[in-house]
Amino acid sequence: MRQLARLKDTVEGWRGFEERVTTTHEFIGLAIESEDQAMLKELASEGEALLAEAEEREFELVLSGEFDARSAILAIHAGAGGTDSQDWAEMLFRMYTRWAERAGYKAEVLDLSEGEEAGIKSVTIEITGQHAYGYAKAERGVHRLVRQSPFDSAHARHTSFALIEVLPEAEGDVDVQINFDDLRIDVFKASGAGGQHVQKNSTAVRITHGPSGLVVSCQNERSQLQNKEVALKILRSRLMEIAIRERLEERAKLKGDHIAAGWGNQIRSYVLHPYKMVKDHRTGYESTNPELVLDGELNALMRAYLLSNVERE
Repeated sequence: MRQLARLKDTVEGWRGFEERVTTTHEFIGLAIESEDQAMLKELASEGEALLAEAEEREFELVLSGEFDARSAILAIHAGAGGTDSQDWAEMLFRMYTRWAERAGYKAEVLDLSEGEEAGIKSVTIEITGQHAYGYAKAERGVHRLVRQSPFDSAHARHTSFALIEVLPEAEGDVDVQINFDDLRIDVFKASGAGGQHVQKNSTAVRITHGPSGLVVSCQNERSQLQNKEVALKILRSRLMEIAIRERLEERAKLKGDHIAAGWGNQIRSYVLHPYKMVKDHRTGYESTNPELVLDGELNALMRAYLLSNVERE
């Protein structure tokens, strides 16, 4: 039903766009015939808006992958670099939250592990909205930050790393069948924010999936049942990601193509000192305004990557 709703929205959007183009074309003919300059000026503005929308709709055709229209689960993991990397992970968390707001998506924290001194060790967020995964998949990989460390008394230059995972939302048992006999479910007391209720009771849930060895946990919700549901949602998406990866690797073997390891590749560098620049190493796209990028302005970087993928195909 969700897939049907998405398709209906797409069809209705294109039909509405077609109607606007047809109506504008008819009014232009009338304005030229009557030599109405005021109407022509107004229609020129509408024409520019239609052209911009046409380019946007053309780009959406790039997002035609099997799971691109779905919501996304995005996980951020602090890498090498200690407190600096945990602070970097929190900066990325803010960046993706701001991007989701700018794009009209809803971002909800599913699980968060705070750092000892500052920042976060990891966070998992659900980004809900049309084509959230199609866009967010461009962010998968290792992100590198170069700056003067605010945690170093000498303000020496530090390099920090964080890993971004992006999973398509699994639509229940349609995508992934989970045998509950394969699960080991442990409960424990949550740590961090959440109030006394969370601290005193075993509300946090850890699920271990025997066949795959995957371990997921959630401690962000107030009840054990809520945490279990969220953990199962993350597990479904991770299992689906494994299935997708195996399918792609099998296709690559048949084609004779080389598949680069998706995890562990440094895809982008953010330099705040001694100069300012953001560079995507996959596309060569550069921005000299890292503050804007870190405030969630990611569309240009995402589009450059998605379009480069189309060109390679």
